[in-house]
Amino acid sequence: MQDHAPWLERAFDFVPEERRYPITNIEGQVPSFVRGEYFLNGPARFQRGDLKYRHWLDGDGMVCRLRFGTDEVLFSNRFVRTPKWKREEEAGQALFRTFGTAFQGDRLNQRGTGLESPANVSVYEHGEHLLAFGEQGLPYLLNRESLDTEKLHTFQDRLSEVTPFSAHPKIDPHSGELFNFGIAFSALRPNLIVYRFDAEGELVMRKRHPLDAPISLHDFGLSRNYTCFFLSPYLLDMKVLMDGGCLLDALTFTHEESSRLVIAARESGGQRADLKVGPGYCLHVINAWEEDQRLHVDVVQLDEPAYPHYQEIPQLFCDVGLGRPLRCTVDTGTWELVERRQLGYDRAPDFPSTDPRLQTGPYDDFWMLGISKAGTSGRKFFDQLVHCRWSEPSLDDVYQAPPGHYLGGEPIFLPDPQSEKGVIICQVFQAEERDASFALFDPVDVAAGPVARLHLEHPVPPLFHASWSPAEGPGYDESYKPGDDWFKK
Repeated sequence: MQDHAPWLERAFDFVPEERRYPITNIEGQVPSFVRGEYFLNGPARFQRGDLKYRHWLDGDGMVCRLRFGTDEVLFSNRFVRTPKWKREEEAGQALFRTFGTAFQGDRLNQRGTGLESPANVSVYEHGEHLLAFGEQGLPYLLNRESLDTEKLHTFQDRLSEVTPFSAHPKIDPHSGELFNFGIAFSALRPNLIVYRFDAEGELVMRKRHPLDAPISLHDFGLSRNYTCFFLSPYLLDMKVLMDGGCLLDALTFTHEESSRLVIAARESGGQRADLKVGPGYCLHVINAWEEDQRLHVDVVQLDEPAYPHYQEIPQLFCDVGLGRPLRCTVDTGTWELVERRQLGYDRAPDFPSTDPRLQTGPYDDFWMLGISKAGTSGRKFFDQLVHCRWSEPSLDDVYQAPPGHYLGGEPIFLPDPQSEKGVIICQVFQAEERDASFALFDPVDVAAGPVARLHLEHPVPPLFHASWSPAEGPGYDESYKPGDDWFKK
């Protein structure tokens, strides 16, 4: 089997140090409008004692921050101190079963109902709260300045430790409201639960939608009037987990069945439609928006689920399938699917993003990562940054990373507050030398390569999802620099 990802093992065979320092090795020019904080979260520790995790989603969550000030860029990173992290750190060995790794004597959470969350998927700011999310349960509140983990965030005690809650909340850029969902994986009465919080974090709506089966769902779409759920036939059998299997073993995908698009009213949570939209699997949603009695739900549709290809570390994506951006258009008068349209890029794309100012509304451009050798056999990883445009299906704006350079982190758009322009920021890992950096790209010409590159002093592995807090956002203090007590636990 051919190896399309030389030295990829070097991205997963170390434990990152927790550091903070100004970045002094900068190639090119950081645009003057880039002022604020970039946050990134993802799995970053793949070994505990003698145990090596098998799956990319198994690693303990680590949050990174780039603080772009007037005169310098300050980097800091810190592991999320979840109960799993703290207990395993004390024991010096792995204790808890993970998404893709089960071992003799492993444990579920303290309630015995599921996995202990490593809080390793995403990080978002809501109001004055900085929150680290995992695939299982509520987020953890982080100290805005030190990145230290403060506590489980229960949204003013309106939610409990057992509340199903996804890692992909949607924060409306206009109202500041936060929406999210969770799946109750009951074999007899599975439910999709939808939440709505006001700008201060007060729970104002919780609505249950019965499901025909315990469907695994990772992301959803939010428009001005609707919440949109792309339900693929990927089912979770909790009995497998209770009988000692890992979560990946409990998931089954049915290729022949159609995915469904469930649409609910944003304000009340009441269901408006349940439509068949064809075969395939959706992990991430690009955007949802309305225009002239048409609701467009844009997703990255894959031929099959991505999670099985996240293992076995470091042999990743060996036989990964293809995928394409997909737009499903619904007539909100008749609640019928009137169009299903795909774009041409098919190199197993993932981690899509748009200009955050345009979320929930009309937009054209978006960005995502891709795997150049998708469709061929052999180890591979994300090595393309892709710029797509719905109005130009033939647009070919793709940055190809050099051999041995891998891309990580959702490639998010950092907007210029004075114009429609901005830059794309993306994580880069040069595996042979374990050189970690963040690259800035011209959003409409990513193929030209980075306009700036910020090199870290120590390696950080490829991570998952990112977010941006502009300088005028809540809690941002450009003059702040952590003191000597930063490393105290």
